Amino acid sequence: MRKNILTLAAVLTLSVGVSAQIDRSKMPEPGPAPKVNVDEPETFDLDNGLQVMIVENHKLPRVAMSLRFDNPPHSEGAKAGVSGITGDLLGTGTKNMSKDEFNEKVDYLGARLNFYSGGANANTLSKYFPEVLALMADGMVNAQFTQEEFDKSKARTIDGLKSSEKDVSYNARRVRSALAYGKDHPYGEFSTQETVNSIALEDVKSYYSKWFSPKNAYLVVVGDVDEDEVKDLVKKNFSSWKGTAAPEAKLPSVSNVEKTEIDFIDMPNAVQSEIAVVNTINLKKKDDDYFPVLVANKILGGGGEARLFLNLREDKGYTYGAYSSTGNDKYASTFVASASVRNEVTDSSVVAFLDEIYKIRNEQVTDKELANAKAKITGDFVLSLEQPSTIANFAMEIETEDLDDNFYEEYLEKIDEVTKEDVQRVAKKYFMADNSRIVIAGKGSDVLKNLEKMTYNGKTLPINYYNRFGEKTEKPEAKKVDPSVSAETVFNKYIEAIGGEEAVKSVESVVMMAEAEIQGMKLDLEMKRTKDGKMNQSISMGGNVMNRQVFDGETGFVMAQGQKMPYNEEQIETAKADANPFPELTVGDAKVTGIEKVDGKDAYVVMIDENNKSFYSVETGLKVQSIKTVSQAGQSMTIPTGYSNYQEVKGVKFPFMISQSMGPQSFEFNVSEIMVNEGVTEADFATE
Repeated sequence: MRKNILTLAAVLTLSVGVSAQIDRSKMPEPGPAPKVNVDEPETFDLDNGLQVMIVENHKLPRVAMSLRFDNPPHSEGAKAGVSGITGDLLGTGTKNMSKDEFNEKVDYLGARLNFYSGGANANTLSKYFPEVLALMADGMVNAQFTQEEFDKSKARTIDGLKSSEKDVSYNARRVRSALAYGKDHPYGEFSTQETVNSIALEDVKSYYSKWFSPKNAYLVVVGDVDEDEVKDLVKKNFSSWKGTAAPEAKLPSVSNVEKTEIDFIDMPNAVQSEIAVVNTINLKKKDDDYFPVLVANKILGGGGEARLFLNLREDKGYTYGAYSSTGNDKYASTFVASASVRNEVTDSSVVAFLDEIYKIRNEQVTDKELANAKAKITGDFVLSLEQPSTIANFAMEIETEDLDDNFYEEYLEKIDEVTKEDVQRVAKKYFMADNSRIVIAGKGSDVLKNLEKMTYNGKTLPINYYNRFGEKTEKPEAKKVDPSVSAETVFNKYIEAIGGEEAVKSVESVVMMAEAEIQGMKLDLEMKRTKDGKMNQSISMGGNVMNRQVFDGETGFVMAQGQKMPYNEEQIETAKADANPFPELTVGDAKVTGIEKVDGKDAYVVMIDENNKSFYSVETGLKVQSIKTVSQAGQSMTIPTGYSNYQEVKGVKFPFMISQSMGPQSFEFNVSEIMVNEGVTEADFATE
């Protein structure tokens, strides 16, 4: 024991002596970047061309498998969507077993096995590896395409396209790609209901035969396996797979615009604008510029500490988040800086994006920014090594991207070597602020006026107009309202449409119960409202009340997470407007401001006040949407609510489908019951 104490004392004495010689006024010089030891796979090829890579890792009794095709990009033309349907049909039965039998075997083994248009992947316990590998091979090699499953997949695909018609983000992304690459380029092509409807079962079989070939396929197995056993199993299960070599890529060239322009897609239902500054780039992982670009993008828009996020969200409060990304595809890629912003700040957000892109091009980044970006990339890289799939990706990329064998071993060294001069050089080369498309999908009636007046560096940016199919169109023009139409006439038509003034005025109270599903969780909503302006609303999950609001006509509170918070003045005014089931009985200061499309149909826009507007169908008179702007934590948020599926209850029609979006979250409430003039007591609205 005494010897141990003396040894410890000596160490402490030495430490104090060393500390005394350190100049703590200077930041320590960083040590050399560590080399990463990446397991090298054992490789072999089957006679049919399938290339197999095996990485033994016995830390956990698990195995990850990935089967991927290194096919060149190819256009699907009038049959766009056939690749997705083909991938969807894989695993829906084979020549050896039915769909149900196949799925039951996967479930019984507790494995995950997925097929898609680019291959397949699976995860399993190592003791079930032989069975799961055999199922993967059977699903891929012995695919059975039946008319029944084809019809189901085709119907699902069309339903998905229909449901995406009003999805602003979805339409913005696909039009952005179509404009950047060109609609004749595989990366700019997208499927439509027309192209999917033209696909037949024979098209799927032909696509499978042409592109699902072992001659351009890689199988990577990582985990608790024995190399010799894997070789035997792969040969046993995949040797019968036959196929021809994939055709060579014949791709149209891509180019950028001569001068930066705005490309606008009018989405009348948009409550936010989707903005993307985009230009095509030619950058591959094997290029010398790859690592400097990684660092430059991390500083510009690579996360919550990046410049775009700090500017557009933290400083200005325009958005929930602003980011950028740079592709490194070996055929063609894009640089994209994007965000979803409030309608009223669309033009200001464009200016903020351009400011940051020009700044990183024209000025060197700071030492702190450079160090932080390197540290974040290093941390993400090291953390990714904990996943077996990462090793599989590395092995695949070394083969398919023509990388040096030591590319990932020297990864951190290459990041560490990036200088401020490198960052500025690649920013000028790849972040092409002078030759970018600023693609905006938004509500033209709300944002175009300011966009047309916007200038940057003393110049007005030209605006082109496109529809959601990427086809050039004329500028969207607002419809004029007949002078005889007023808020009073719109409200009267609404009251008449839902049952008439006498029936509506007889409603003293309304109780509504509804449910919604968000991220797999069920939400229950109960709302009580009275004619004299009182309200009680609660949202529950699993029987537990998550949020409860009570308003007695004069004051109120919100209860959330066990805390009771009294309403502020703004919340009181909002509650007064919301509490009455039929605010249309009183016109007040409301006024009609125009006609806009809601779900593709004309609706009168009625401004209730500066923060609230409602939309009423020109055809039916029914209220189809309302939009409210609320402020919270210094930021404004626009909340759209849709109303549909009107049904009669005691002589008055109510919407039985209520959809709502709050920031990035969207959900639909299906009304299960509405009670009129019952189920309400004064105790429901007690605020003390």
